[in-house]
Amino acid sequence: MSWFYYLAVILIFGLLMGKVVSYLKLPRVTGYLIAGVLIGPFVLKLVPHEAIESLTIISEAALGFIAYNIGSSLNYNKLKNIGKGVIIIALFEALMATFVVTLAMKFLFGQTWEFSLAIGAIASATAPAATIMVLKQYRAKGPLVDTLIPVVAIDDAIAVIAFGISIAIAQIISTGSEGVSIMAFLEPFIEIFFSVALGCAVGFALTYLNKMSKQKENAMNLVIASIFLVIGLADLLNLSNLLACMALGATVSNLVLSKSKLLSALDNITSPIFIMFFTISGLELDLSVLLTVGVIGIGYVVFRVVGKVLGAYIGAQLANSEPVVKKYLGLTLVPQAGVAIGLTMIVQEVLPSCGASIRAIILAGTVIYELIGPLCTKIAIFKAGEATVDAHHKIEVSH
Repeated sequence: MSWFYYLAVILIFGLLMGKVVSYLKLPRVTGYLIAGVLIGPFVLKLVPHEAIESLTIISEAALGFIAYNIGSSLNYNKLKNIGKGVIIIALFEALMATFVVTLAMKFLFGQTWEFSLAIGAIASATAPAATIMVLKQYRAKGPLVDTLIPVVAIDDAIAVIAFGISIAIAQIISTGSEGVSIMAFLEPFIEIFFSVALGCAVGFALTYLNKMSKQKENAMNLVIASIFLVIGLADLLNLSNLLACMALGATVSNLVLSKSKLLSALDNITSPIFIMFFTISGLELDLSVLLTVGVIGIGYVVFRVVGKVLGAYIGAQLANSEPVVKKYLGLTLVPQAGVAIGLTMIVQEVLPSCGASIRAIILAGTVIYELIGPLCTKIAIFKAGEATVDAHHKIEVSH
């Protein structure tokens, strides 16, 4: 079948399921994911495994756009009003998830330290894409959203560092200290530094080219080209394209005026790309893995959420955040996907004794988190009174 046939099927089913779930007052992104599960190779088989591999370019591009949007929210003038609180909250929500999952795996489920440290580190990662889509759908704004966006941006950097350190310790336990070099500890910091540097460098070039251009409509072309360039270079250099695209967006946001076309360039083209991204994500959700992970898998899902909610609450308390942030931020941090799955591939390489088990648990967790995560975010923003439209896009008069 043609590549275009599969894209058409993905878009049509994604749109239909998005509409269906909106009548049930669920976030549209949940419908897109369900559509992917239904048409994928594990249910109706309308899109086979081979086709999914050829569609990864759509997923990478969409994730780049999402990361750019997140980064463009990291404006210094906005962040200085929130202060150091965001960093405190991000540290606590990420590391508390690691701490709680690690201890639960070791002392409640009797797993080895290598297994517990590795899966605990992966628990810190949060997938921002589904959360951002829910915020856009309900046009959410307020102190909870203002805190959430920078927190999810910082979260992945913390997750990469926590994973690098934990996996190095796990290797020492597994093979002895002679099997691990100092580079194992330094690698996550190096990856973050160069990912951010790449995004910043392209961001400076983008703003300069935009100033030189006399045609305002060139902004969209320049932004898309810059995102593609960052993704391509990050892949080539084995860097994080998510962090690099966030850095690109943040650099642009801090170098241009708030009304610049560079910050709104993607507004009119992202809808079909995002529908395809989440429907393609659904294609890869194999529900059968839920049957293979047992009690440990359920434990991972539960204790990660406990860690996220508890960590976000403690961090928000220490940061003296608004009451809605303390109450509801943890609920918005449930989704987990791409980064976590990527980290399991590293675990399989460096800790072969437990890598396959950890990957199965994370894949099962991803299925659950990606399906319930958007609903949790919706509940949080409505409870916080920060949704400005209801489930059917009617403007809300009051909260």
